[in-house]
Amino acid sequence: MLTGDIRNQIDRIWDAFWSGGISNPLEVIEQITYLLFLRRLDELHTLEENKAATLKKPMERRIFPEGSNPKGRPYLDLRWSRFKDFPPAEMFTVVDEHVFPYLRTLGGNGSTYANHMKDARFTIPTPALLAKVVDLIAQVPMEERDTKGDLYEYMLGKIATAGQNGQFRTPRHIIRLMVELTAPTPNDIVCDPACGTAGFLVAVGEYLRDRYPDLLHDPKRKEHFHQKLFHGFDFDNTMLRIGSMNMLLHGVENPDIRYRDSLAQDHADNAESYTLVLANPPFACSLDYENTAKDLLQIVKTKKTELLFVALFLRLLKTGGRATVIVPDGVLFGSSKAHKELRRILVEEQKLDAVISLPGGVFKPYAGVSTAILLFTKTNSGGTDQVWFYVTADGWSLDDKRTDLLPQEKLGPVPKEPLTEAEHAKNNLPDIVARWPQRNDAELERPRTAQSFCVPKADIAAQGYDLSLNRYKEVVYEEVYHRPPKEILSDLAKLEAEIQEGMKELEGMLK
Repeated sequence: MLTGDIRNQIDRIWDAFWSGGISNPLEVIEQITYLLFLRRLDELHTLEENKAATLKKPMERRIFPEGSNPKGRPYLDLRWSRFKDFPPAEMFTVVDEHVFPYLRTLGGNGSTYANHMKDARFTIPTPALLAKVVDLIAQVPMEERDTKGDLYEYMLGKIATAGQNGQFRTPRHIIRLMVELTAPTPNDIVCDPACGTAGFLVAVGEYLRDRYPDLLHDPKRKEHFHQKLFHGFDFDNTMLRIGSMNMLLHGVENPDIRYRDSLAQDHADNAESYTLVLANPPFACSLDYENTAKDLLQIVKTKKTELLFVALFLRLLKTGGRATVIVPDGVLFGSSKAHKELRRILVEEQKLDAVISLPGGVFKPYAGVSTAILLFTKTNSGGTDQVWFYVTADGWSLDDKRTDLLPQEKLGPVPKEPLTEAEHAKNNLPDIVARWPQRNDAELERPRTAQSFCVPKADIAAQGYDLSLNRYKEVVYEEVYHRPPKEILSDLAKLEAEIQEGMKELEGMLK
């Protein structure tokens, strides 16, 4: 989450674009992202220089080459730390005529990154506006921060149409929770068929680097990490560019992030290709039913995009592959034939592992839809025995402000400090991570009055495969004794007699 100071800084940048003549919100986001990206590239290059100087070895990764470009401009001038101090007119010329052409080639010929960036456009109209924006961006702190994702999350709140196409960013603590539960391995092949800014893929990369510190020391694993592990689809070219930049900044050299309308295209070339799907697909957006992929309609015949995406995940996963995905609550209890059939497939033909109910305000201010996380494994042979249910509080308020209820070090699924019992009531995410491995053991003994519990498959089937938590959660009612009316009237009569007797005594004393 962005701090108040950074929000104010971004507001000033935003206002500068609007007063400078750029009023398309996505164009503003894209231009800011390019400039932040250039700044980050310069910082990465500086880190490589410092590393080489410390080790007294040549630089392993040189982002900006030595010498000059084909137009005779030194590559040194293309670095943020260099051009940000140029006079406005010279800065404008360097960025327009040299930096952006270089940006379009970055990543190497044939890389998916280069493919998306070939259409990158510099649209800031004047040197004065560029100088002002560069000066403001230079003041935004970027240390240990997924700046582009945070910017995108905040800026979408300024767009009147935010959420109409499902383009609101999944909160990072929810992404991290989902990654912790799936526990990716270096051998996984991960896909997000609605990747947006690639938040899930970035989180998987960070998880693997943290849990497997020697991952990139093995040549085969290193090649798999950079070339084959990450796959993301989207049909918004702006999102593809931002997602590609996000991945490159997080150290993935050539992720497979490409244009694809996931619901409209045939998936024969991608069927059973991935071992892990992580996604928050768009809900309730418009769908061209005539162009919907026939292989998805064979699984579930519907116009509901949220059902079609779950069918897509089953299509994409290898046997044994697992999925952790966000769905609107309607998927859990919808009464249509398609809803019931999809849930039957998950329970009877695949292995449904868990249903985690998310707080109602988790996507505010962009959307107030109630959602849940589904965790399932593709088996094509059943395997559901018990389904684990958990109802969640995520550590943030449920209003549009989404303010944090605990200190930063006690938020998220893996807090830096342990939580007290009172703090757990505000942030359940660490408890979810701790209880998840026990779902086939100790969790089986927990009563349905608890925050988490298991439900046998037979009970779910008996309820028409309804997966809503309230269908199975038991509520303990405290028995309250209601006295009979005659007893109450008798007590009132005694009280009245005592009052009258007291009045007589008082009168006697006064005489």
